[in-house]
Amino acid sequence: MKLFHLVMWRMSAALIVILTCWAVLFYLAVMEEVNDEVDDSLETYAESLIVRSLSGEEMPDASNGSNNQYFLYEVSESYARAYPRISYRDEMVYITEKSEKEPARVLMTIFQRDDGTFMELVVYTPTIEKFDLQRAILGWIVFLYVLLFLMILAVNAWVFHRNMKPLYHLLKWLENYHLGDTSVKLDEKLPIVEFRKLNKAINSASERSHELFEQQKLFIGNASHEMQTPLAICRNRLEMMMEDDSLNEKQLSELMKTHQTLENLTRLNRSLLLLCKIDNRQFSDVRTVCLDKLFESYLEDYKEAYSYRRIRVNVDEQGCFRLEMSESLATVLVTNLLKNAFVHGKEGGEISVRFTSSSFEIADTGDAPLDGKRIFERFYKGNSAREGSTGLGLALVKSICNAYDLQITYAFQGGMHVFSVSMN
Repeated sequence: MKLFHLVMWRMSAALIVILTCWAVLFYLAVMEEVNDEVDDSLETYAESLIVRSLSGEEMPDASNGSNNQYFLYEVSESYARAYPRISYRDEMVYITEKSEKEPARVLMTIFQRDDGTFMELVVYTPTIEKFDLQRAILGWIVFLYVLLFLMILAVNAWVFHRNMKPLYHLLKWLENYHLGDTSVKLDEKLPIVEFRKLNKAINSASERSHELFEQQKLFIGNASHEMQTPLAICRNRLEMMMEDDSLNEKQLSELMKTHQTLENLTRLNRSLLLLCKIDNRQFSDVRTVCLDKLFESYLEDYKEAYSYRRIRVNVDEQGCFRLEMSESLATVLVTNLLKNAFVHGKEGGEISVRFTSSSFEIADTGDAPLDGKRIFERFYKGNSAREGSTGLGLALVKSICNAYDLQITYAFQGGMHVFSVSMN
């Protein structure tokens, strides 16, 4: 989930709770205010009637044309003691002036005359239709509720996007950043302190990475010269010693084994250096390469080896698989897959190669599937490793594919190991 969506979701949940509580309290407050105003009016009218009754003055008509009506009657002392002195309620009453029932607010009060009798006064006045009021208030509350909700979300979305611009710029910079690229740096003069510190820290980290990258490239170059020369000298000296006629068969055999070990060490060194160069993108000879044509040119070199192990080779060209990549790395990609098919292929089996305009597939006969999760790891040889294998062939293929955004997969289908290279 994106940060923006998470913030908006949480903000919406909080606003729903807050605005709902506000709407309920607003409605209750309005109704309370309406009842309070009507009750004040009823109290004033009731007080004037009680004063006139106690002073012996003539009582006004029960219906005086003002929609206010009253009833005054004597009650027993026990009744007066049992009920509260004053109470309010809402009910439907018959309005004489209008000859119909209307909602009214009713005040009931009990008072005692000078002669000791108890009187009950019931005063009521028509009030607003509570249902209509509720419906009107509810409509406006819903309107304001939705309006406020949308406006607050819109303001928050605008504020979020405006304040988070440095973060989005940082994410885009990180997506496009390549190790060793120091041409574009993040802005360290932002008004927001946290983003300014973050950009400064990332710039410092990228500079340290660039320094380490340069040191690694220097080490690779030095190692390439310093290690290859002693290895070549050792091989030459062994070859000279092997030409000595005074050596017996056992000594010659030991020298040959030592020479083979040095050969393996030399190939291992070359493979490791090549892996480092691929990872550091130190190949600039990029051009359009047609893998099927490149494969055909190297297939002739392997036909003799294939025929020696009675391996049949079938090539199916359905299209030209063109790539923009280093030609030397394309050669490594094709030759390593060819070597892998020969080394691990079953004697008397078959190698099947298929090219399309967007993929390259090579399959060889095998007895059992390989470990698909580890087959591309460096130095992984499995149970069927041949003598002299460095365990780096498929690791090189994987690194080349990663460098040029290609996808390589392995599967065991129909008794064959299938390696597929395709565009992502």
